Amino acid sequence: MISAHLTIDPHFTVGAINRRLFGSFVEHLGRCVYDGLYEPAHPDANEDGFRRDVIALVKELGVSTVRYPGGNFVSGYRWEDGVGDRALRPTRMDLAWHSLETNQIGLDEFARWLGEVGSELMYAVNLGTRGVQEALDVLEYANVRSGTALSDQRVANGTTQPHDIRMWCLGNEMDGPWQLGHSTAEDYGQVAVKAARAMRQLDPDLELVVCGSSGAGMPTFGQWERVVLEHTYDEVDYISCHAYYEPHGGDFGSFLASAVDMDRFIESVVATADHVKALRRSDKTVDISFDEWNVWYQSRYNEVDKITGVDDWPVAPRLLEDSYTVLDAVVVGSLLISLLRHADRVTSASLAQLVNVIAPIMTEPGGPAWRQTTFFPFAITSALAHGSTLELKLDCPRYATGLYGDVPVVDAVATHDAEAGTAVFLVNRSLEEAVTIEIDVALLGAVELGSVRTLHDDDMHAANTLGEPDRVGMKHNDTARLVGGVLTLTLPPVSWTALTLAWAP
Repeated sequence: MISAHLTIDPHFTVGAINRRLFGSFVEHLGRCVYDGLYEPAHPDANEDGFRRDVIALVKELGVSTVRYPGGNFVSGYRWEDGVGDRALRPTRMDLAWHSLETNQIGLDEFARWLGEVGSELMYAVNLGTRGVQEALDVLEYANVRSGTALSDQRVANGTTQPHDIRMWCLGNEMDGPWQLGHSTAEDYGQVAVKAARAMRQLDPDLELVVCGSSGAGMPTFGQWERVVLEHTYDEVDYISCHAYYEPHGGDFGSFLASAVDMDRFIESVVATADHVKALRRSDKTVDISFDEWNVWYQSRYNEVDKITGVDDWPVAPRLLEDSYTVLDAVVVGSLLISLLRHADRVTSASLAQLVNVIAPIMTEPGGPAWRQTTFFPFAITSALAHGSTLELKLDCPRYATGLYGDVPVVDAVATHDAEAGTAVFLVNRSLEEAVTIEIDVALLGAVELGSVRTLHDDDMHAANTLGEPDRVGMKHNDTARLVGGVLTLTLPPVSWTALTLAWAP
């Protein structure tokens, strides 16, 4: 059995945890919106056609913000198609995902749905095939109270109060050649700064996200961030990061260490942003919006799901419906640890996506909704991580990976709040061996052990499915002991654990 040691000291903090770190992402893609969130014929649909069972699960998931309506979809989207009388809304071709978009759900309906789940809207504008004027138009429609053509149109459409959207994404993945309107960093930077300045003329207090690289493996990574920020630094608040992970060739050891890559990605973008800050002699700090991240089996999409027929334009096809395993959930838990570990600079993040499409929640038309394995680490971390992230002293063995070199067997982060207490999140990356970990909590003062729950299964490929929706879940870890300021517990192989420490009475 492997031994590890962890010291927690509440005096050493990384940064305050922004609740926007627990955001998600809804794109008009596959069955995310239609037959996912929205299914008016479902027996559990509300008056707007949204599934109540999905609303309940989204609330349980603890999603703080939702990025919408894309994603690749947004670069061909005409926002005005999705407002007004539904009977008059046009059906359009979505070139990003080779599907038909009926526009039965648009800005107003989605904002009402967000009101039901209690989440904030993070809206993406189309800088792929459109530009500054359209960004101003949707901002006017969404945020101006009344008295102008577009705000009065919103009122006439039944939404009397403005949506007051605070966070806006200036396009999506404009570095990617797959993107409609793909451009160079120089060209995109010029368009983005024009859009940002124009939008700030309407509302100077908007929070704006400029597109970073769509992955650390892009050939323009680093240079893209530098050039774009040289144009936009004074006008934006965030630069985006996107990252997806999957195992390749059965290399589960590297897959379990995916958070090492996320750490390096974040730190590289921070270094580049701070380089531009120094060049500009600016007092302003640009943070990171990690607004797409997840496990995504992209190879399956490229091999099986991709729709290419020139006459094949389905409505809400089953696309990117990955069935997640315990292994995948442990990786997701570790990626959440990485985000928390950088809470000083990652102040917004979006799990991609929310329902059916590479999602923690699955639905069947006319049938049930259920939690995928990845639901549990996200929901529990969102519920328990409060206050600030702490710097940790972790001593544990390392193991060799094919992609990232030697990495720690244990991944860990702790959060601390004066009222809520302390939460610790732990991953055992070993494929075969359990880890006994001692956690020195003496510096926290008089605390008592709260809940200790572990996600693990003897079959790391076990999953929750339509036929067996409760196959995998969290289990109480009865190995935990707190004696004399030292907490000892066992972490099974390929596992994610969350525990709490509360103030002793």
